[in-house]
Amino acid sequence: MSIKPSRGKPLDVGAIGLGPDALPAMADTAAQSRFDFRAWWPEDRRELPYELEIGSGKGTFLVQQAQQMPDTNYLGIEYAGQFARYAADRLRRHNLNNVRMLAYDAAVFVEWFCPDASFRQVHIYFPDPWPKARHHKRRLIQTPLLRQLHRVLTPNGFVRIVTDHDDYYAWIEDHVAQVTDLFERQPFERPIGAGEGEVVGTNFERKYRREGRPFNALSLRKL
Repeated sequence: MSIKPSRGKPLDVGAIGLGPDALPAMADTAAQSRFDFRAWWPEDRRELPYELEIGSGKGTFLVQQAQQMPDTNYLGIEYAGQFARYAADRLRRHNLNNVRMLAYDAAVFVEWFCPDASFRQVHIYFPDPWPKARHHKRRLIQTPLLRQLHRVLTPNGFVRIVTDHDDYYAWIEDHVAQVTDLFERQPFERPIGAGEGEVVGTNFERKYRREGRPFNALSLRKL
């Protein structure tokens, strides 16, 4: 399926869009593979704080949030290459040079390539619930990932999660209960880029809101 901007022009990801070739080769261990991804930004921005969005889709959250937070660098990761390119083109057209969009598996990136204490926040909004029991092993949010997110967060950093799927939310809470030594629950705070009446303001939220679905949200603060 081809995805193009509404104006019908070909996608242009510019310096914002990144693919697997932007990553180093995997070493024998994850610790040996980690690298300084800050080099993806201009040198004068590299010392600014960083935030990560896992599952960026078409980039709606990043477009809104990055405009409101120009002194923060955002890395979006989207597994579907077509959507990652669409998001990168969209971010480029908004001149959002504080964002980079990587087409890759987020769990692999976090574990194998991301250094310790890299991000002050990780945003995970409306991840695929994989509702069939035989597919639950594919769900993104599991205890090993939560432990890796703890590693890549800066002190007192946050993981923020929103889902419309009740069963997946129960699953998330079960896995969060296994890392109470690493995180404490905090009230969920709407990001500054969310519109009036929105929780976070992604495409999925807007679609599900029209369908009348309830949303569940939680925040985890690194201990």
